[in-house]
Amino acid sequence: MKKFSFLLVFSLLLFTACKKDHVDATNTKTLQSSINDMASSLTTIKQIKFNEALYILKTFGVEADGDVAELKALGQLINGKKVPEIMSLADQVAQKNGIEWASTAPPSLGEMNIFGDEKAKESDPNDVKASSLSIITRPTGDDGNGATALQIIPRLVDAAGKPVSFTGAGLEATLEVFSNGVKLSTAKNLMQDNNFKGFNLKFSSIAASKVVDNKIDITISVKTTAKTFKMSKIGLDVNPSALKVPAPAVVDSTVVPQDPSAVDPNSPVANPADPNATPATTPATPKQPAADPKATVNKFLNNVSSQNLKAAFDASSNPNWGSYESFSNPTSGFGSVKNVSVKNITPNAVNANSASVNATYDVTDKNGKTTALKVTFGLKNVNGDWKISSYKINP
Repeated sequence: MKKFSFLLVFSLLLFTACKKDHVDATNTKTLQSSINDMASSLTTIKQIKFNEALYILKTFGVEADGDVAELKALGQLINGKKVPEIMSLADQVAQKNGIEWASTAPPSLGEMNIFGDEKAKESDPNDVKASSLSIITRPTGDDGNGATALQIIPRLVDAAGKPVSFTGAGLEATLEVFSNGVKLSTAKNLMQDNNFKGFNLKFSSIAASKVVDNKIDITISVKTTAKTFKMSKIGLDVNPSALKVPAPAVVDSTVVPQDPSAVDPNSPVANPADPNATPATTPATPKQPAADPKATVNKFLNNVSSQNLKAAFDASSNPNWGSYESFSNPTSGFGSVKNVSVKNITPNAVNANSASVNATYDVTDKNGKTTALKVTFGLKNVNGDWKISSYKINP
């Protein structure tokens, strides 16, 4: 009996000794296992706060596209860290991003699980029942020369368009800013209730050189437990005088101007007067695409419609679409598409290196909702093939 008791105690000690008190990010499996070990030593309330801290870090503390990439980046960020260090780091990230969260405050974000268990629970505050998303925009910060910022406020609304009431949630809200189909910036925040203050987009954070016709487009997504809601506003005016302009180059007055006619005899560049000099070579002309850019867009839409998403992704070279995982995401990407019905495709402008194609089509998602779209596709010549490089939804 004593021998049995000794073995039992020894086994318990061995089990306890094997549990990790720090993050092991060797791979996703060890990351999850070590985090579970760390959480198991905490009280219930502290476990919830620990999960909230991990969510804050995964959502706002790393730059990555898609859950897999975010988990990998999170692992690199917290590898080797213990619970107190992770909580402290989450406090710093929350403060930096203006999120009303603190590791010492009561639980406030619902039941978070960074490893993707997002099934609605009986008391899940993130399972907000809404019909759609609306966006309110207000110019702010007028300094006498026009607005200097844009307040962007998303609201979850019911079928009648009335705001849905909820509290105690931790809904991931993402703002993307575009101009002429090119992404300019991304920001994230947490929507804890429907009095969410939204995003304050300072025009000084946007490079004037990247804004076309002094207009921007915005897209906001809000992720609940069951669904990700998405809404865009196109053609919002910005104050050009408030946009970011590079500082003028500083000219060093002590530098003596170089005589362009002078030739350095030690220069490796051939003397133009030397009859034996090797003539300069002319860069090779880019290989001309054999296909029509219209055909590329048509093929892309057909592949999306048939959910041959790998072929559709391979026909693009658009950094705004991110990785294939992001592109094919069944909730927020092209993986949510059930059918595409093309109405019209018209080339807009074509030259040797780039092209623009307008397309009108209806998209039906997997919930049966159909949306009519007018889209301008930008294409570029990549080694003789047209690749979709930009995507702009027109009003």
